[in-house]
Amino acid sequence: MRLAARIALLVLSISLVVRAQDRPAPTVEALHFHHVHLNSMNPGAAAAYYPKPFEKSATKTTFNGFEAVKTGNIYILFTKVNAPPTNELTGLQTSVWHFGWNTPDSRKYNEMFRSMGLEIAQMWDAADGKLVDLSSDTLPGFPTQEQILELRAKGVQPTRQGGFGYLRGPDGAMIENAQAGDTERFNHVHMYHEHPRCAMEWYVKHLGARMPQGRGGRGSDGAAPAAGQPSTSADCKTTAYAPPTWPSFAKTGFVRDPAGGVNIDDISISIRPWPGGGLASTRGKLVDHWAVSTANLDATVARLKSEGVKFVEEIHPWGTMRAAMIEGPDRIAIEIVEVK
Repeated sequence: MRLAARIALLVLSISLVVRAQDRPAPTVEALHFHHVHLNSMNPGAAAAYYPKPFEKSATKTTFNGFEAVKTGNIYILFTKVNAPPTNELTGLQTSVWHFGWNTPDSRKYNEMFRSMGLEIAQMWDAADGKLVDLSSDTLPGFPTQEQILELRAKGVQPTRQGGFGYLRGPDGAMIENAQAGDTERFNHVHMYHEHPRCAMEWYVKHLGARMPQGRGGRGSDGAAPAAGQPSTSADCKTTAYAPPTWPSFAKTGFVRDPAGGVNIDDISISIRPWPGGGLASTRGKLVDHWAVSTANLDATVARLKSEGVKFVEEIHPWGTMRAAMIEGPDRIAIEIVEVK
């Protein structure tokens, strides 16, 4: 081959390599949030509960053979069990903390809940304080106990406007009422993860989740890699947990940071840290799992297996549909259902 031809071939090869490097990396299929699945001793009664506090956005129904609540584009499903399912009060803590709704006026909703005789899950406003219904009944800014004493000395008072609070629903389910926007809607599942940043990267890499902005939806140390990009798992772990703050369900306070989260469709998978690890599997507990959907289960399962994701259930019939089950960070069970 003549020298000029060899040079031309070399230039062409270099050009092709550069073009390939310039192309964006393939993105992971964005899966869609599908349902939250609870175990219940009385699925019919459990499904009938949710339209009471959230009548504008929750409807009792059935889906694929399950008693269900439809809220927006997703479902809450219930499986009958013969013994009370354990939650964080009656058994080991799992990676699922609670799930909840955004409401346009959380205080009015809380007043309505009390007038209906619904059970409120109250929080401590300080280590030396009292139980309250809403975060806005506590001193502002999620203070530490030391900061609480300083704020008291300055005469600072709770705002008593907006904020978040919780219901104790059927079977002990914890359900959040958080003021945001002007529309009542189911909007999040709140998780515990030992290393929130690692979990965020996992959800992005394997489920095609997106990094959001705003409350409960951003990591304290920046965004995670884009979908399809390798996780920087060596960098995502942290032992630098913030001191406990209030309000808190425990009188000893609550470790809130480093926090994070991702979005699957318009549902936030919000994350708070769980220092020390040791979270129990969600299977068989009150919140057994949550689920995402795909249009091609075979292809999605093949991809997840190629990425080394742990499967706890292979593809199987699920009512009139098909599904599989994987295990995510801190033993969260995630179902993959096929929706054509």
